Amino acid sequence: MQLKFDPQQSADLYLGLLKRSLTNTLFGNEPDASQEDNSRYVAAAIGHYQQSYAVSMLPLVRLDNLQFCITEVIKDDVPGDFVETGVWRGGAAIFMRALLKILNVRDRLIWAADSFEGLPEPDAEQFPLEAKAFKSAAMTKYYKHLAVSLEEVKRNFEAYGMLDDQVKFLKGWFKDTLPAAPIGKIAVLRLDGDYYESTRDSLVNLYDKVSPGGFVIIDDYGEDSWTYCRKAVDEFRQQRGITDELIRVDRPCSYWRKTQ
Repeated sequence: MQLKFDPQQSADLYLGLLKRSLTNTLFGNEPDASQEDNSRYVAAAIGHYQQSYAVSMLPLVRLDNLQFCITEVIKDDVPGDFVETGVWRGGAAIFMRALLKILNVRDRLIWAADSFEGLPEPDAEQFPLEAKAFKSAAMTKYYKHLAVSLEEVKRNFEAYGMLDDQVKFLKGWFKDTLPAAPIGKIAVLRLDGDYYESTRDSLVNLYDKVSPGGFVIIDDYGEDSWTYCRKAVDEFRQQRGITDELIRVDRPCSYWRKTQ
């Protein structure tokens, strides 16, 4: 009997399994990030992601969106690397590296930028909602300010067979690392810095490197109860005259494709 191998089906099966492994959804459903009651989502997410072996807190629909953006820029020959600002345990960046392997792309890099020490404390006068969230029981006791060491993130990359010379790490606060980051052109820029200043720092320092035809993904654009992320994005787009359509992925996450 002659064996028949379908590369596309094999890739689809692998990527589907990878998404569910990274997000701890192999044997159960993920929390519903689109529900309006944020407190219920937070409680569910703590157990599903934080208190488990999950390597990513992205809902599956956001990983699907990330896959779409990456495959589009590669198909269209949009030049540049793939950048994530705010990586937690590294899951989304691991997924990006896996996609490059599947597509046999050897001339692009994955950049994982994070303090690897947790979130910066927001100024309580300028950003009261963020300051309140920063000191909340959920953030201090359970999320632990999303602090994950660089060593742990590298171990996660290694566990999935994705730690190699196409992965680069930028350790430190965005305001310090991004202005001088040795990043050239960017094809996909994924922002997950949670707060106003982290979002603003990422856009100010990296947006001009995004190639026309590239994508900008804002993980927390729809979150208004604990962050001013939307305000940072809207101000930046207005100041820069950006009119590219913001497309919703789910309630919290939106993205746009840069036209010029």
